[in-house]
Amino acid sequence: MSQDRTVTPKATPELTPSVAELEAQERRLVFRRFTHDDAWALGSLLVELARERQAPVAIDIHRAGQQLFHAALPGSSPDNDAWIARKRRVVERYRSASYLVGARFRAKGTTFEESSRLDPDTYAAHGGSFPIAVEGVGVIGAVTVSGLPQLQDHKLVVEALERFLAG
Repeated sequence: MSQDRTVTPKATPELTPSVAELEAQERRLVFRRFTHDDAWALGSLLVELARERQAPVAIDIHRAGQQLFHAALPGSSPDNDAWIARKRRVVERYRSASYLVGARFRAKGTTFEESSRLDPDTYAAHGGSFPIAVEGVGVIGAVTVSGLPQLQDHKLVVEALERFLAG
């Protein structure tokens, strides 16, 4: 009598992008200009992508200290708004994606929380906030998503930026 020895493969863990890959995303995803209408269109694209995936996220776009777009999808909570603020502050302070900032600390063998000397109730170097950079100007704001695991938050923002900038 033979037994079926088929083994169900384990789920392949999602590959974490390297610091170099994350830095390349930032160099590539730059706007020529960024207006109120752009914020609305980018935010609406993020809402559309999140709804297609039934992602329970909150979405936020800030420019120069002003909130230009905010949406809270079903399943999101006030905690997501707190995470958005903490991740956005990292982008504003470091001028880099929140996921990249955390990755840079991890690459040095430490964590943001251990080594940044910043209040973790105010700053979070977790994925999901990406700088809005304008050619010849630099970082002027941030687009942020919260509600998924941090790498998925980051990837959702990057996907929306890639689509938006390609259009």
